[in-house]
Amino acid sequence: MLINDHFKPRPTDIIVATFPKCGTTWLRALVFSIINRNSFDFSDHPLRKANPRELVLFFEGYLHNYGSTSFVDGLPSPRLLSTHLPYSLFPTRMTDDTSACRFVYICRDPKDVFVSKWHFANKLRPKELPPLSLEEAFDLFCKGVSEYGPFWDHGLGYWEASVESPKKVLFLKYEDVKKEPLGCVRKLAGFLRVPFTPEEENDETVAEIVKLCSFESLSNQSVNKSQTSGGERPVGNSDFFRKGEVGDWVNHLSPEMVEKLNQITEQKLQGTGFNFDR
Repeated sequence: MLINDHFKPRPTDIIVATFPKCGTTWLRALVFSIINRNSFDFSDHPLRKANPRELVLFFEGYLHNYGSTSFVDGLPSPRLLSTHLPYSLFPTRMTDDTSACRFVYICRDPKDVFVSKWHFANKLRPKELPPLSLEEAFDLFCKGVSEYGPFWDHGLGYWEASVESPKKVLFLKYEDVKKEPLGCVRKLAGFLRVPFTPEEENDETVAEIVKLCSFESLSNQSVNKSQTSGGERPVGNSDFFRKGEVGDWVNHLSPEMVEKLNQITEQKLQGTGFNFDR
């Protein structure tokens, strides 16, 4: 409601959008490093000193904490804002073709999303409660019970927007970025209207960004090794780096669970033109 009533988008705004546990930290790092690549040296980069969530602000989180849009309104352009909100909840002044602000969305195989989300949920769970069982969490996920709505509806909202307005919404697949990181980073830079120059290609700027933002690099930075803390921030930076692998679901899900998730996915995506085949 605060966004709808008070937020004033700028043409240079970049919204990094994800469903939880789909590569949020990775995408934040990539967008930040691409946009700011001429401002910092790779050897002394902000990503070596701060978690990506400190560099690309969590939009609705800050609105909740401050109770207004004033903090975000005061940020210099271009504003990089991260969100888990469905595309349908943003005001038309941000999503219609008259607005120049852009959305970058990353989606992931729902089986890996569920496993990552289950692990993360138990880190957030109050210590006085028993751990959330895999079976209970699976039932909730399949029913679409989540902080930001059903996984499939969330992804389809951004997918359809990317088809209708490809200059406004870029839709990436986690698995594609893992498989072809250099090509995806070039695609991302082009969408953000800051394509790499031939000189940057020659001095391997693209490769340096991919290396800097990799799971191995980010997870090994001392700032991202901080452990779970109490108080208002129940998770530490290390909690955002579990494995970052494609296909880790095989180590957790039964054949029956896999079949059910595949069936739901096929049903939800039928006729949309979107699929998770790589």
